[in-house]
Amino acid sequence: MPVVDVNPDELRELTGHDEKSDDELIDDMFALGLEFEGRTEEGDLQLEFAPDRLDRLSVEGVARSLRYQYGDDRGVYVPGTNDADWTIEVDESVPEVRPYVTGAVIRDVDLDDEALDSLIQLQEKLHATMGRKRAKGAIGIHDLTMLKGQAATAEGQTEAGNSIVYRGIDPDGDRFVPLDSDAEMTPEEVLRSHPTGETYADLVAKYDRYPAIYDDIGLFSFPPVINGRRTEVSTDSRDLFVELTGTDQWTIDHMCNIICYALDARGAKVEEVEVSYPDRDLLRPDFEVREKTVTHERIESLLGVDLSAERVLDLLERSGLDARTEEVGDDELAYEVEVPPYRVDVLHPLDIVDDVGRAYGFNDLEPRYPDVGTVGGRHDRSKLEDAARELLVGLGFEDLLNFHMISETENFDRMGLPRPGEDGDAPDADVLGADAPATILEPYSEDYTMLRTWALPSLLMVLENNTHRGYPQDLAEIGLAARVDESENTGVAERRTVAGVLARHDASYEDAKARLQAIARNFDVELETPPTDHPTFIDGRTASVVIDGETVGVIGELHPEVLVEHDLELPVAAFEFRLDALE
Repeated sequence: MPVVDVNPDELRELTGHDEKSDDELIDDMFALGLEFEGRTEEGDLQLEFAPDRLDRLSVEGVARSLRYQYGDDRGVYVPGTNDADWTIEVDESVPEVRPYVTGAVIRDVDLDDEALDSLIQLQEKLHATMGRKRAKGAIGIHDLTMLKGQAATAEGQTEAGNSIVYRGIDPDGDRFVPLDSDAEMTPEEVLRSHPTGETYADLVAKYDRYPAIYDDIGLFSFPPVINGRRTEVSTDSRDLFVELTGTDQWTIDHMCNIICYALDARGAKVEEVEVSYPDRDLLRPDFEVREKTVTHERIESLLGVDLSAERVLDLLERSGLDARTEEVGDDELAYEVEVPPYRVDVLHPLDIVDDVGRAYGFNDLEPRYPDVGTVGGRHDRSKLEDAARELLVGLGFEDLLNFHMISETENFDRMGLPRPGEDGDAPDADVLGADAPATILEPYSEDYTMLRTWALPSLLMVLENNTHRGYPQDLAEIGLAARVDESENTGVAERRTVAGVLARHDASYEDAKARLQAIARNFDVELETPPTDHPTFIDGRTASVVIDGETVGVIGELHPEVLVEHDLELPVAAFEFRLDALE
């Protein structure tokens, strides 16, 4: 979860509620889902955010939400924009893997130290979340007065405007002075010698040509790595040029919207920029208002309260949305809801219901028993899982609960497994963990891009993060694993899996098998361990886990390359098998 520092005095000023104490602000923000984590040395509030509400990654965004909560603002707000005076021309030499650009001009912004710090924080938090550490989207903010635009030549323009160019550049091409430097450097020298360049070198090092942005003077931005010093923003800057580049137009457009709304809250004026691709022209920022439909019955059933249509419309407006009633189906009441352009989280009608619930007040919802005529009880699978977990603890394992989501790097590469091909086919479907994964289409973080296909990578990550603790470390987990399976209704087959690791100076295959035999005896199943091969384990010290004649897992000593990859200096024996094999 991202943590954002918020100055409470600025929050009071931007909300217009000077009478609010810090504690009252903390309580009000908790109602919005923002959790207080402590204070900085300067006294700023540290708030943990849900990763979906990226518009709240700045004090301006938090203040906007509070004004809606207090009833000071209502409905959708869209900033007015001036006509475009600047054009971003996209040259055909731009690297194909990073072809998209967007931007905006900001006029008459008042940047004091607090406002500038908030803008920089918003930029970096968007990089870390929606921009996936700049890989998917990167933001450059420049002092407009330091840019010299070329004469715009796009067809259809009636007046000469200003133009900058987004193009590709050779690694040893034009030189510029990057931020936090006094020396001119080529892009390649930046990646080798500049601290920021070294940090983000992996994002562009594989390209034959690097992304670059030029004005009439020359190179001033090397996205997604670093801006030039010539256009550095300071508290004296009054007009800004915001440019974003990335791998997806939707992502960078919405990152741009969030920045524009934050600066609009400071009294700045947003000015459009024309983005001229070789095959099309776009006007940005894209402040289009989207629409979602949700029925009245769905709102009441999910929240468990009776609401009039007027009350629902009021709650929607207090959420920063606009709505009108309509009839759908068999005269069913529904709401056509308008969603402002900074709300990147509203993807489904359930997101609208969540907004209604927050505006109503989740603390004001009264719990009630469901109107059903059944008696609850534990599921057989749950009983089996509890019995297996209790046995593992009795055998000396520490029980873990890890995230079910993981990255391809952790699930495959660092475990020595080949990744599935682009067609989704697994290279070796008989190898545990090598199944085709269920991946997330638009992940918010590069650390969580898929459902794990097995649990051992999660246990290895725990061992890696605990090398400073004493040994032995015997860890186990019973959790979810999944793989793509077109025969399932959902297209994904899920299973519960049992995994264990023994990390100690004398860990061996025999130690792991002894634990496995104890589990088999306790559940009265027949265990066999015929030799097998698995890239994660040492050849000759690896076996299949066969229970009641069915191959359900693998056991062995981890390969030295896997241990080195996880910075482990002790041998590790491990096993994993399907939980349902113990039934």
